[in-house]
Amino acid sequence: MTDTAEELKPNAPTVGASSGLPPEEIDRLTDDIVAALKTVYDPEIPSDIYELGLIYRVDIADDRQVAIDMTLTAPGCPVAGEMPGWVENAVSAVPGVSGVTVNMTFDPPWDQSRMSDEARVALDMW
Repeated sequence: MTDTAEELKPNAPTVGASSGLPPEEIDRLTDDIVAALKTVYDPEIPSDIYELGLIYRVDIADDRQVAIDMTLTAPGCPVAGEMPGWVENAVSAVPGVSGVTVNMTFDPPWDQSRMSDEARVALDMW
């Protein structure tokens, strides 16, 4: 996810990986992690958390530990206590991932500008 088109997507998180893994493996893990994140939905919103722009950062370490910084659409979200566990479970199932840490942050606060076009269509928010 280092090409310019990916970096311009408003919902694309910062993806980092240590240099100890081969580039092909970083690409595979990144693609598989994004696919896993796209299986997690806020039950109140018909769009996945990746397309909503709730994932701020994904970092893959040499030992294949994955650290994810994410947010919620609002701090008072009813699933705030559960969603990090859903993210952890989804990404932990990716082959090659040795562990997952999910960090919740509200800085910067989420806003609608982070949504992808796909999310905007699903939510009819143009």
